[in-house]
Amino acid sequence: MNGVNKILMPLGDTLVIGKCMLAFEKCSSIKEIIIVCQDKDREIIRSEAQKLNISKLTGFAAGGETRQQSVINGLKKISGNTELIAVHDGARPLVKPRHIEKTIKDASVFGGAVLGVPVKDTIKVVSDSIVIDTPCRSTLYITQTPQVFKKKIYFEGVDFALEHDLDFTDDCQLAEAVGTKIYMTAGDYTNIKITTPEDIKIAALLLEEQKCE
Repeated sequence: MNGVNKILMPLGDTLVIGKCMLAFEKCSSIKEIIIVCQDKDREIIRSEAQKLNISKLTGFAAGGETRQQSVINGLKKISGNTELIAVHDGARPLVKPRHIEKTIKDASVFGGAVLGVPVKDTIKVVSDSIVIDTPCRSTLYITQTPQVFKKKIYFEGVDFALEHDLDFTDDCQLAEAVGTKIYMTAGDYTNIKITTPEDIKIAALLLEEQKCE
């Protein structure tokens, strides 16, 4: 993003992180929101939360060197009576509250659930610029967030990763490592992740379409 913190970029009438907070604020199943970020970004996020009347923001945690470490830092801030943990990318501002709630419901049944959509393109496995395999497209899904887990399962996964010096780039891998079968909750293709400059333009267009619905 050319050195710009993508979660602090403007999107519509708020910031990217503001849209995320609003989505979770609207979910009755969500009791608290913990933001994992750099210390220098806390005040602008806190100010954004106040502007948007976000009542469920209860704390901040420092980002780690890896995604897994960042999530672990966030886990240290959750309430003791938490039953389910939802991990969401702050760069996915267009997630819909109804999809968050459905993922939570599925995780409460299966132990873990993740939003996702089927891939549209044929995927090739490549090694040294040579195609070595073509997986069956009907079995492939694009993984989104939130990814939701029963607290006990997620903590077991964290303990397993730390004990075996593993660092996963996907939260589901933690639960999978301790034998949990993750349910794929059907989301939609608008739940994009802001990664490159053109993504913010696409998100703005999708946001305008949502306002017309």
